[in-house]
Order: sequence, then structure tokens, then C-alpha cells
Amino acid sequence: MATLSDRLDHLLGKKTADALEADFDIRTVEDLLRHYPHRYASQGRELAEKDPPEGEHITIIARVTSAAVVKMKNRPGSMLKVVLSTDTQNVDVTFFSPQKVKHVIKPGVRAMFSGTVKYFRQKWSLTHPSYLILPEPRAGSEDPVVNVGRIRGAGDLAGIARASQEAGAGVDMSVFDRALIPLYPATRDVESWTIMKCVRQILDQLDHVDDPLPENIRAERDLIGLDEALRSVHLPDTREDVENAHDRLRFDEATALQLVLARRRHDNAERVAPECPPVPGGVADVFESMLPFQLTDGQNAVADEISADLAQPHPMSRLLQGEVGSGKTIVALRAMLQVVDAGYQCALLAPTEILATQHARSLRAMLGSLATAGELGAHEKATRVALLTGSMPVAAKRAALNEAITGDAGIVIGTHALIQDNVEFFNLGMVVVDEQHRFGVEQRDRLRSRAREGLSPHLLVMTATPIPRTIAMTVLGDLEVSTLRQLPKGRSPIKSSVVPASQKPQWVARAWERIREDVAEGRQAYVVCSRIGDGEKGDGEDAFDEKAPETKSAVEVFEELSGSIMPDLRVGLLHGRLPADEKDAVMRDFTAGDIDVLVCTTVVEVGVDVPNATIMVIVDADRFGVSQLHQLRGRVGRGKHQGLCILVTEMNPGGPAYERLSNVASTNDGFELAQLDLATRREGDILGAAQSGTTSTLRLLSLLGHEDVIAAASEFARSVIADDPRLENHPGLSAMVTSALDADRIEYLEKT
Repeated sequence: MATLSDRLDHLLGKKTADALEADFDIRTVEDLLRHYPHRYASQGRELAEKDPPEGEHITIIARVTSAAVVKMKNRPGSMLKVVLSTDTQNVDVTFFSPQKVKHVIKPGVRAMFSGTVKYFRQKWSLTHPSYLILPEPRAGSEDPVVNVGRIRGAGDLAGIARASQEAGAGVDMSVFDRALIPLYPATRDVESWTIMKCVRQILDQLDHVDDPLPENIRAERDLIGLDEALRSVHLPDTREDVENAHDRLRFDEATALQLVLARRRHDNAERVAPECPPVPGGVADVFESMLPFQLTDGQNAVADEISADLAQPHPMSRLLQGEVGSGKTIVALRAMLQVVDAGYQCALLAPTEILATQHARSLRAMLGSLATAGELGAHEKATRVALLTGSMPVAAKRAALNEAITGDAGIVIGTHALIQDNVEFFNLGMVVVDEQHRFGVEQRDRLRSRAREGLSPHLLVMTATPIPRTIAMTVLGDLEVSTLRQLPKGRSPIKSSVVPASQKPQWVARAWERIREDVAEGRQAYVVCSRIGDGEKGDGEDAFDEKAPETKSAVEVFEELSGSIMPDLRVGLLHGRLPADEKDAVMRDFTAGDIDVLVCTTVVEVGVDVPNATIMVIVDADRFGVSQLHQLRGRVGRGKHQGLCILVTEMNPGGPAYERLSNVASTNDGFELAQLDLATRREGDILGAAQSGTTSTLRLLSLLGHEDVIAAASEFARSVIADDPRLENHPGLSAMVTSALDADRIEYLEKT
């Protein structure tokens, strides 16, 4: 008999086990059994819905009622029109290469068909689906093993036919008499049919699986046992079996994640952090009294939450998320000054040199004499703000390093240069990370290690629009969350519109006219492009699809605007490949009003603050992500005038790209857009380095659709970890964690 921990090479043979390991990293029985079917083929009588949704991928077994070659109406050629008969309805199927399939797809044939649902005139059909012709059982034979030479298939299902042609192989066709047939994520080398055979072989040998979940938790959630779930998910008899198995295995996934997070929170609570209670009359109080405006109620509430965290002897780990322009920076500065009052330093990590320089300039401006300690006219409570970037002159860099190591600078601002080995702090007490998704976990971990031995600095991460991974971690309860939704008084919401350039070129011309009108009234504009020029890509996540239409570069647009379209205006160019001193000079000129129109790439995406800029045109807007578009448009309308963002695209109305842009234009709610981003791009590998949504650790758990499951798992995990932090008394739960998450991901998560 087999157990979950047994290696597959001992049970399936080395050749098969090696293939499973190479393609899917499957090594043990449990690895294989947790490689769940991604869909199920159903007999005609078990069609899930009479009218399945457009775009859904379905797999059914049905009998061919009719098959006729007909000429196409609107173009040369012919097609094979097929009607399938199920117990509940007839299904139309079309093949566009009739000569290839007409000798196989014939009336009376019983077959499996797998394809995507498409609707035409309120009737759904399948177009050119994969198929597998199923032989009829031999008359008078009860033997389910059928001569494999009679199986034919094409498309995704061809692998079953190919696998069945192996010399001496017999195919157990009884599986095709089941109401539901499992279909697995597969490769050309390891077909779904191969995985199905391996799973059935293992289940025949598997000992009863002990359940790691306590009986009271299973009863409370109405969950079946683990042994039943693992068997039912692979060989269900009914849709209810699948649903029950998914419910149980989904809760296991959520529990495994929450146990890691709960253990991390427990470990964090045991770390020692510098206690930084408010100091009456300190630099933080003086700063607040000098502000020329009042903080919003939301800012005050969040500031109080952060202040209470900083006063504790355990490290704060908090996400500060807020709308673009909601005033996160001033809240973070207030927190940093509280840490400075307690005798510690703060590090502010920014993703780009432009943003780091902007932060240094704006913080010094806000602090005034409070940022000039040691200089003539400095306030008696003053500190210093140091800037450290990789491209700074040697002398300036040496001076900044000296201010950090001596403690003269209470606030040190920089890019990744802050985490180089030669950077030391006198007494680091807090790390603030702006736009945290731009940094790897290892980078943040290195910065936190700059504190004195035995201390862990407080951590505050900020974002204007949470990207999918950030939302994922937040939904999972990894960070304490503070939210700013209220805009400062006098700030008008940004207006946005989508311009289909190919269909409405006159609208593009109107966008340039609108820029001229704003400039004539003394204001300024951005024109953002997705790439720099001559085949170079831009500075952000600006090229999702290699096959997408050619885009306009910043260099090209700059030449057009400064040449023929706006020759009388002062047009500037800014992108990531310019030397640092040139980038800084361009931003200084734009901030000072010496540039009317700034053509740029995504280097202005976050943090850049030019209140006089009122209009932004984003060229090839479909090449940017939802969150990125929201960040970009947040650069305008930061002063007393209304902001306008024009999203220009070559995509046609009605398509998914245009719809995505329309969704962005329809709302200024960054949190609503973040949900849209998560739904569009998926959660991503929330326990790995990937943040784009291209891969996912999660198999059955959806962070959007199963928040109730996550909440219940979190409550259970917290109670377990509170009594047994190392899971020494819960070996089954410990095994559940390692089965759901590999060691690298656990280590990664525990460092974030």
C-alpha cells in the first residue's frame, strides 16, 4: 500500500516518475494527487447548463446525429456542419477543414468533444473543437480494455489517442463510461491520459489518508474528509462530488497559507523593535503646528494608527494605501518625525532616482528650517534629510553616507543604493517603502537588516493603487492596513476619456488643441508613451503583447510635437535612458514652468508632483496596466485646476482592451480599479517572486471569490499558532503547509 509521502519512482517506475518530475515537479504521491483536474468531460446527459456562458471551455461526450459538408456563405471554401445529440439538447459543431475530419466525424459515431462556447443569434455552438472518437464496446464482451488502434483524436484530445498507441498498451475504456471524466493540466510529453492512468494506479494502492483538520472544524465548515476529497476530485460520480472535494481542498489551501502568515505574525510579535512613543514638543509636534493647512479626518485617523504601532516594542508591519493625491506622503513624514524624536533614523526607499530626488525636494520644502540641522537659521528641533542615489557625484554620495552613519540625517532617502553593502546607519528605527511592488522581497529584507543587532525596524509600505500581489497579500491578512480615501479639500476628481485613434483621428487632433488651450492659460501638460524609441522599451510594464500593433515612441512623439504640431511651445523629453543629471534638469525645468509639454515614458508614474500640470495624453494607452494608468493620471490635477486624462488607443471599441480603458476612464476609485486589475491579471504567484499574474501558487482558491474561506482559515490558523507556534503538536497541519507550499516559497514569504 502507498502513503502520501511515498516517492513515485517506486510505484510508477522511473521513466514515468522522471517525466512527471521534469514537467510538473511532481515527486511524491501527494504531489500527484494535488495535481487536480482542471475540468471534467461530461456525458451528454450530464451537461452542466443548457446555455453555458460565452467563452467557457466545455468537454462533453455525445453521439453525432448528422454531419454534412456545406459551402461557406461569405468566403470561398466549405465546412463540416455537425449536430451532436445529448439527452437534453442538440449541440451544433463546425469544422473548417472538412477534408481532414469528414471521414472520422460521421453520423452514429460516439465521441468526446472539447472546445470554447460561442453564441450566434442566441444559440451556442462549438467551432473546430478537439475530439476523441470513442469505440463501441465489443459485442458480448465485458472486457473494458479495448484495442487501442480504434481510438482517433485531434487537438487537445489527440494526446489520449497518441498515448494509447504505445506498443502493447491496452486502454481501460471504462473511464469513458463514467459520468465525469477528469482532464488534467498536461504537456506534450505528459498527456492528460498519462496522468489519469497514474492517478488511478496510485488511488488503487493508497492507504486511508489521516485527516489533519480537527473534526470540529470539518463539522463547522461542513467539509468532507481529506481521504474522500482526494479520491472524489479525481474520480467523481457527480458534480456534487466535485464541489464537495473542491470545498475541502480549497479550505486546505487557505489554511496552509494562513498558517504560514500566522506563524510569521507570531514571529514578528516576538521581535524587538525600537519603542518610539510621541514626544510632546518634539520635531513632529513642531512640524504639525507649522502646517499651513489642516490634515483630513482620514489622515488624522491613519496617523494615529501608525503612531500607536510605533510606540510598541514590536515591529510595525503596515500597508498605507490611498488614492492618488490623498496625502500619504505627509502621513508618512509625520510618522518618520515621531521616530526621529525617539532618537532613531528613518530610511525612505523610492523605486526611481527621479522619485527619490522628488521626495527629498518635497520633504525639505515641507520641513523648512526643521530639515537644516547644523545650518544657520535652523530650528532648535531640526534634523537633516539626506539623499543617496547611485548616480550622484562621488563627493555628494560620500557626504550622504557620512550623514547616515553619524546619525546627523534623521531621514535618509534613496533608491536601491540604500541597500548596498557600503551604506550603514547610525541607528535605523523605521523603513518606509514607497510603491512597494517595485522592490523585491530580498531588497526590503536587506534594508531592514541595517538596524542595530537585536532590533528590527518598523516597516511602512505605501501604494496608491494596490497591484494584484499587494491585494492578494492584504486579503490574506499579511499586513495591517491603513486606508486613505478622502482627497484634500479643493482637489477636483480627474476627468478621463478614451479616444479611438484609428476611428476618430479628429479626436486626437482635438487632444493636441486642448493642450494648447491649457498652456495658453498658463498651465502644463504631460504626453506619455509606452516606449523610448528605435525598438527600445519604456521604463515600466509597457509591452504586454509582443504581437500587438506597433506603438509610437517618446522620441517620435517629441519630434512630431516640437516640429509640426506645437513648434511654438516649449516641449521637453524625459525617459529612463537619459543621464541622471539630465533627467533631474528636465524635471526641474518642468517643475519651474520652463517646459510647457513634457513628452515622457513611465518615469513620471509615481510621486512626481507638479501642481500646475492639468492635462495628460497617454499614447497607446492599451499597452499599460490598469494600476499603471491610474498612477499616471494621478500626476495631473494636483493643484487648484481640474485634471484631464486622455487615453489614446488604436484598439477598436468593443474589444477587451478598449473595454479595460473604458473601465479606467469611468472611475477614479483606485480600489475599484485594483479589484479590476486583480480580476484581469489574476492573483499572481502570491508566495513567489512573480507579481504579474502569469503564474499562481493557488490551485482552487480565488482571492476574489473565496474571501469567506480565507477569513475562516485565518481565524483557525491564528488560534492554532497562538497555542503551538511551531506546529509541533500538529504534525498533520505542518505537513499540509509543506505540501501546499514548497520550501522556497515559505522562506520567501517569511522574509517579506
